[in-house]
Amino acid sequence: MSKFIIEGGHPLRGTITASGNKNAALKLIPACILTDAPVILHNIPNIQDVRNTILILRDLGASIEDLGSGSWRIHAQNIAKTKLDEALASRTRASFVFSGPMLARMGQVTLPLPGGDVIGGRPLDTHMRALEALGVQITTPERGQFHMIANPLRGAGYILLAEASVTATENTIMAAVLAPGETIIDNAASEPHVRDLCNFLNLLGAKIEGAGTNRLKIQGVERLSGGEFRIGADFMEVGSFIGAAAVTGGEVRIKDADPHNMGMIRLVYEKLGVVWEVDGNDIIVPADQPMRIQGALGGRILEIKPMPWPGFPPDLMSIAVVMATQAQGSILLHDWMYESRFFFTDNLVFMGARIVLCDPHRVLIEGQSNLFGSPHGVPSPDIRAGMAMILAGLCAEGETVIHNIQQVDRGYERIEHKLRALGAVIERAE
Repeated sequence: MSKFIIEGGHPLRGTITASGNKNAALKLIPACILTDAPVILHNIPNIQDVRNTILILRDLGASIEDLGSGSWRIHAQNIAKTKLDEALASRTRASFVFSGPMLARMGQVTLPLPGGDVIGGRPLDTHMRALEALGVQITTPERGQFHMIANPLRGAGYILLAEASVTATENTIMAAVLAPGETIIDNAASEPHVRDLCNFLNLLGAKIEGAGTNRLKIQGVERLSGGEFRIGADFMEVGSFIGAAAVTGGEVRIKDADPHNMGMIRLVYEKLGVVWEVDGNDIIVPADQPMRIQGALGGRILEIKPMPWPGFPPDLMSIAVVMATQAQGSILLHDWMYESRFFFTDNLVFMGARIVLCDPHRVLIEGQSNLFGSPHGVPSPDIRAGMAMILAGLCAEGETVIHNIQQVDRGYERIEHKLRALGAVIERAE
């Protein structure tokens, strides 16, 4: 097992380039199954979850070539299997998104329960109901295994998703683009990566209207062609580096950051006393940050909670926790979506943060706290909590050791190299 060793107290300064959107890459790669023509994808991040997804697709029979610099050529002409490798699929939650394209292309698929972060219950009911509306029969021949048969796929007419689930929306889109007839998806997720998926499929010949809204209209087509597509910036990574610059008192330029996708993140970060400037497609985080939590009307303690897009992303709640420990004032963070999101905050309390875990969904934070390093080590329980602990180590006094960093590798590309380029003192060790 690898670990990070961080010497805190060094302001980050310099320029980095944003990586491609992890959640877009993990959906566009399986979407290549929908065509038997070659596809080239650009700006794919070199992270563990992407590598696992590529292994799953290659195991199914696709020809995949690394063109370098984040570009991949994928040719899914010869899909030879309808059962996902259980060991590979269990490594990433994105494995479940293979069900939509496999049903559309092969008419059936067998796959295990997906892996991914342990941040709370993440039910698959919305996926199942939407696929059933498209004509899919779902059985569970073994515990933890799903067998799906399209009998056959057909346009569903109208689907109202029980929740604006990103992956359920994407799965339904990929199944519907080749289903004869019309499918309208209401209460659809509208995140930038969902928009990237719709734009990519339209480039290949799909007929999807309403990309970027919560109502999608899909007219099934007979086949899709090949094409070339570049995914956008990972706004989770961008938000994380903004937080890292702020808590260390540094000044950082993030190139190719797609600031047009950062609207609600900007509003929430301003409430934490963190601001930035926009220069073209770059974001500049200045050194002189207010770092003061805004008060709510009537003198109430400010509350921040995630919401479906265009609301504040739940995956940045862990980063916001560490930012709040370094800002003056009190704040309540409330993640109503995931009941295990804040369990990592015990490690921050050990480092000197003033945090009360009110219940599994809420933490009360009193800043500004002087954090102290943890040389004996703290864990990285999931991708975002792991990155949050890195932020804590960067701004803490002394040395911090972070274990289980393969979790961070699943979502952040060459994170220690990017941080070292900004002046951080961070090493990877076995």
